[in-house]
Amino acid sequence: MIIEAPIAPVASYALRRADDALILGHRLSEWTGKAPILEEEMALANMALDLIGQSRVLYSYAAEIEGKGHTEDDFAYLRRERDYRNILLVERPNGDFAHTMLRQFFFAAFMYPYWRAMMASKDATLGAIAAKAEKEIAYHLRHSTEWVMRLGDGTAESHRRLADALADLWAYTGELFEADADEQALIAQGILVDPETLRTLWTATVSDTLTAANLDMPQAAWMQTGGRHGQHSENLGHLLSELQYMQRMIPGAVW
Repeated sequence: MIIEAPIAPVASYALRRADDALILGHRLSEWTGKAPILEEEMALANMALDLIGQSRVLYSYAAEIEGKGHTEDDFAYLRRERDYRNILLVERPNGDFAHTMLRQFFFAAFMYPYWRAMMASKDATLGAIAAKAEKEIAYHLRHSTEWVMRLGDGTAESHRRLADALADLWAYTGELFEADADEQALIAQGILVDPETLRTLWTATVSDTLTAANLDMPQAAWMQTGGRHGQHSENLGHLLSELQYMQRMIPGAVW
């Protein structure tokens, strides 16, 4: 059985944010047993759990709106690659530790003010989800910010690796601020926050942190896009083959 994305605007929105959280959470979970120090092993695992927890409540809300009897597991495990609507940034491979921390920083620097603003949503459920997620993402932002500054202002090797990560990931940040016609309609109704209104704050946060890391903020350039419309890199297919393996091999398996 293949589950396709629901078409109700709020449900589709919930799926998009859930997909962002699930895919990034899975990426962070890939560090389990491989982190550079024990403390970071725990931190990465905890951030992964936060994100997967956010995806669960968002998938459940999408299922409730859809009203077809689907569950969070159906949306996580029984959709095709093209039905996922996550931004491309979160599916980028972990790379080295600098890549992982910079990716987390870019995402958290946007999601923290975003969830704070979403607490005022006219959709009570989304507002409640935002209130919990905001507290979790605050930690993600603080943790990743500290590491970006530490790596950039550390050794020549750590600085080089962070600079390489910046060159690789910058083109994937533009998608954070996209909103299609359906989302624009929900923004007009006070249900969603316009991500474009957060660009100045995100830019200031990123600029200050990169300056502290002895790195220049890249100039505006062409940005990658397509994730919100199901156009993904090959990286997502490989990730899903691992994420969905058990459910595909043993359909309907439960603990």
